Amino acid sequence: MTARLVVLISGGGSNLAALIEACSDPGYGAQVVAVGADRASAGGLELARAAGIPTFVQSVKAHPTREEWDVALAADIAEHQPDLVISAGFLKLTGPAFMERFGDRYINTHNSLLPSFPGIHGPRDALEYGVRITGATLFFVDSGVDTGQIIAQVAVPVELDDTEETLTERIKVAERRQLVEYTGRLVREGWTISARKVLIGVVPTR
Repeated sequence: MTARLVVLISGGGSNLAALIEACSDPGYGAQVVAVGADRASAGGLELARAAGIPTFVQSVKAHPTREEWDVALAADIAEHQPDLVISAGFLKLTGPAFMERFGDRYINTHNSLLPSFPGIHGPRDALEYGVRITGATLFFVDSGVDTGQIIAQVAVPVELDDTEETLTERIKVAERRQLVEYTGRLVREGWTISARKVLIGVVPTR
């Protein structure tokens, strides 16, 4: 059975492109069934349309309150009956309505080795601190900021001549590879979340 992925984006969709390419292999075990964005200008929307994938846009500004936006976003996603929801550069924090429906199957990437350097400036903060190794983290999203259970991490060395831009680009490459690999593993092998641990290949008994 092929798993259904809904991918959320805010920008050009490089991670989305990698997932679409991976899904073209029947052995991958998943299909992107919809792509959502928080802005109509997100370049990844055109990428999705070119691939024949349905798209939707839910702008925060289109709703009187953030809570109403959250409800509308969750409703749009639910229409596509996803097995996993993937934040692929989605720059908005979701709220209680979203988390109630998808909190146990919403994954995100972050450009540091969490719990170090959470927030939107992971590479910059790593450089300023002077660490010699940073990387990327794939995790299940919870109600905090970059605090969910970690699925996988990949290390990226910090070079002495790195700038924020060069380090960010190298992390992106590792991050993208990790996202594709572990999304496939999750849908093919199943998983269980036990406290802080994500156990891939261990499916809970019902």
